[in-house]
Amino acid sequence: MTVSTATSAVQRLAALVREAGSVVALTGAGISVPSGIPDFRSPGSGLWANVDPMEVAHIDAWRADPERFWHFYGDRFQALDGKEPNGAHHALVELERRGRLDAVITQNIDRLHRRAGTRELVEVHGTIDTSSCLACGARYPLEDVRRRLDDSPNSVPGCDCGEPLKPDVVLFGEWLPEGALERAYALAAGADVLLCIGSSLEVHPIAQLPGVTKQAGGHVAVITQGPTPWDARATVRLRGDVVADLRSLVAAL
Repeated sequence: MTVSTATSAVQRLAALVREAGSVVALTGAGISVPSGIPDFRSPGSGLWANVDPMEVAHIDAWRADPERFWHFYGDRFQALDGKEPNGAHHALVELERRGRLDAVITQNIDRLHRRAGTRELVEVHGTIDTSSCLACGARYPLEDVRRRLDDSPNSVPGCDCGEPLKPDVVLFGEWLPEGALERAYALAAGADVLLCIGSSLEVHPIAQLPGVTKQAGGHVAVITQGPTPWDARATVRLRGDVVADLRSLVAAL
């Protein structure tokens, strides 16, 4: 995409946002890559490049071998340590502050939207902010879980009741939180513009949200570098740097 084409696409998107009664953002791993957090599928660097997610990030893996599970998630916690929201996160906060964005639906578990200041946030895949005991229901904040992880002889953070903790993220083999999913679908159905940012739009059921917006008469804008199933159907398609594209959108409004 040439600079002039990209500028034209941003201007078209800005016009749609100005005219919209409701704008909602759907974000995936790509929005956090500029913060130094790897995505899932990039060859060599993605989180799933060297592991089988079904072996380390499935609920059955947590039940069968919590030590192996937490070896992976302990590394995940370490990878997120010290990471800060980037310009794309802050651009969405600015759109919300201006009354141009109703909510952010995120597939990410990294807390960066919340840390950036997003107020209306739907975390459909959960968050690493807390971990819970499925035996007694106790819940612990991230810093406490990190301490328990460091202090554990087998590197498995344990509850006070003695059972292993599970991070409050949606693992493979688990259902998405019903309330978050219902909220996401309602937002998508009511959106005049759905901004799909940094997502491959391949992980279901969230990948269905653009179709929900489209069927209700809204516009879908895709802002990500990699290919998606919506590239030919989106009203606007931006393929540049996600930070630059969102900053350009804010500047155009």
